[in-house]
Amino acid sequence: MIIGVPKEIKNNENRVALTPAGTKELTKRGHTVYVQSTAGDGSGFTDELYAGAGAQILATAKEVFEIAEMIIKVKEPIESEYKLIQKDQLVFTYFHFASYEPLTKAMIETGAICLAYETVEKDGGLPLLVPMSEVAGRMAIQEGAKYLEKPLKGRGILLGGVPGVMPAKVLILGGGVVGTNAAKIAAGMGADVIITDLNLNRLRYLDDVMPKNVSTMASNEYVLRELVQTHDLIVGAVLIPGAKAPKLITKDMLKTMRPGTVLVDVAVDQGGCIETCKPTTHEDPTYIIDDVVHYCVANMPGAVPYTSTLALTNATLPYAIKLAGQGWKKACQSNEDLKKGLNVINGKVVYKAVSDAFNLPFTDVSEFLN
Repeated sequence: MIIGVPKEIKNNENRVALTPAGTKELTKRGHTVYVQSTAGDGSGFTDELYAGAGAQILATAKEVFEIAEMIIKVKEPIESEYKLIQKDQLVFTYFHFASYEPLTKAMIETGAICLAYETVEKDGGLPLLVPMSEVAGRMAIQEGAKYLEKPLKGRGILLGGVPGVMPAKVLILGGGVVGTNAAKIAAGMGADVIITDLNLNRLRYLDDVMPKNVSTMASNEYVLRELVQTHDLIVGAVLIPGAKAPKLITKDMLKTMRPGTVLVDVAVDQGGCIETCKPTTHEDPTYIIDDVVHYCVANMPGAVPYTSTLALTNATLPYAIKLAGQGWKKACQSNEDLKKGLNVINGKVVYKAVSDAFNLPFTDVSEFLN
C-alpha cells in the first residue's frame, strides 16, 4: 500500500503520525511511505532519518495526498486540507467528529474512508485515545498549576502549599484515564484532590489505589455545585466515546467560584464538559469569564511532541500495519477494534453517535463490509 504522512498544520501542533521506526516497519513489509518534508522536525525526527528508514520525501502536502492510498495523521484535517482528501482514500487520524459539524460534512463530501483513532475500541477501552489521554491528564495539572499563579490571573496559590499553609484544592470531573493521570500528578505535587464519577466501581478502585490526599465522590449536580465554590483548580476529564461531552459545569456556576479559579477542560476535543469552554491554542491558551481562568487547548499533547509522538505511534502502528497489509475492508472485517473506528465511508455516516450529534442519516457499517 502507498502511505502518506503529511506535516501537521494545526496551531502549534508539533507531533507527527509516524516515526522513522514505524516507517521502517512498514517499508520492510513492502509498503511505500511518502513523508512530507519537515513533518517530523517538531518531534525531533529529521527528513534524513525518514529517508534512512526507507521513506520518500515530498515537498508539499498536496503531493502526499495525491499519491497516497492511506493518509496517517495526528489531528483532524483543517479547512485548508479538506480539498486535498480524495474519494476512496483512507484517512486514519483523530477526528472527534461529534464536536464539529463542518468537519463532518466536509468529510462526507470527500467520499473518503474516515477511520478515527478515538473510536477504535478494544476490550471496552480506547487503545488509541489512552496514550494521549495520559499525556493530557498529566499536563492538565502542570498547566493548571502554572495558571494559578497571580501574574497569569490565577488565585496566586501554590498547588502543594508549604508547611503551615494549606495546599490547593483540585477537583477532577471523571475517573477515567485523563482523570486518573491528573489525580496522580496533583497528588504527587501535594494538592488536596477530589475525583468525581458516576461509576461507583471505578470510584472504589480509585479509592484503593490512590494516595491518602485523593478522595472520591459520586457525581451529581448538587455535589458539583457545592464543590466548585471551594476548589482552586477544576479539571474536566469526562468522555463519552465518539459523542459530545455532557456539560457538567454550567455558566451560572462560574459566579459561585472564587476569583482566579482555574478551569482546564481536557474534553474540549469533544465539545467540552464546561459550558463556557471554547477551543483555544497553545499560542493563546486562556481566557477569563467572571474572573475564572479557562484553559481549553484542543491539542494539549502537541506541546510535548517528542513524548506524545512516541506514545501515540506505539499504539497506532500495529493498526496501521494491519490496514496497510490487508486494506481497510479486510482489516475491519477481521478486526472488531478497527471496525469500531469507522465513522464515515464514501459519504455515509456509519458511527451512531456522530449521526445523532447532527441529526444526519445513519448507515450500518456492515453495508460496506459484507
